[in-house]
Amino acid sequence: MPDDASIPSVLGYKAQLLALQTQLVMLQRHLIASDQRLLVLIEGRDAAGKDGLIKRITRHMSPRETRIVALGKPSDRDRSSWYFQRYVPYLPADGEIALFNRSWYNRAGVERVMGFCNEAQHEAFYRDVLTFERLLVSSGTTVLKYYLDISYEEQAERLAERKTSPLTSWKISPIDAVALDKFDDYSRARDRMLAETGAEDLPWRVVSADSKKKTRLSVIADILRSVDCPHLVPPAPGEAAPVLRSGG
Repeated sequence: MPDDASIPSVLGYKAQLLALQTQLVMLQRHLIASDQRLLVLIEGRDAAGKDGLIKRITRHMSPRETRIVALGKPSDRDRSSWYFQRYVPYLPADGEIALFNRSWYNRAGVERVMGFCNEAQHEAFYRDVLTFERLLVSSGTTVLKYYLDISYEEQAERLAERKTSPLTSWKISPIDAVALDKFDDYSRARDRMLAETGAEDLPWRVVSADSKKKTRLSVIADILRSVDCPHLVPPAPGEAAPVLRSGG
């Protein structure tokens, strides 16, 4: 696992993180005061660091106006409904920030790779997803899409750590057992998703996420740059986001 040597010290990382989190609080106050909605989608492989990233984003935010969404398996009713329907109740209202730890893009990734959807359902998703997201944007929601990309070696190490740590053992799932075996399948699914669902108005922000610390600083800095907020001075491009690139 990378030792984050490019980050001067643990204190240096913590100081940078706290500065960015302070600006996130300012951003949230602005969103509340101006009745704006912010939707952040966090996607990536198993063990890519989605949970830890969301914890750092929300640590100092108002829980009343912050929603973290991590849905479990779809119910029988979900499976018999319009695919996007189960996600709609969790979308942000005015003044709210919603962070999805995985989202409707499950259909492009894990559902496709693991055979949880058929070919017709898979293709229908690709036909409809940008239309769905543009409806959200046209109704006043800012949509940011992040994909945390980790290497085979890093994923193997993190999945092994889950088995030995009592603090992360709750994350173990049957899908973990085949994540590495299907690494190339997930890569192909990722490539199509980024190519076909990234658009100029709804781009993917792809993060090289082998370093958890760099990833957290990168994504938070990008959120601050992506939402217009008076009196906020976000980091300049590249200043705190050396691992971020556009996808799609």
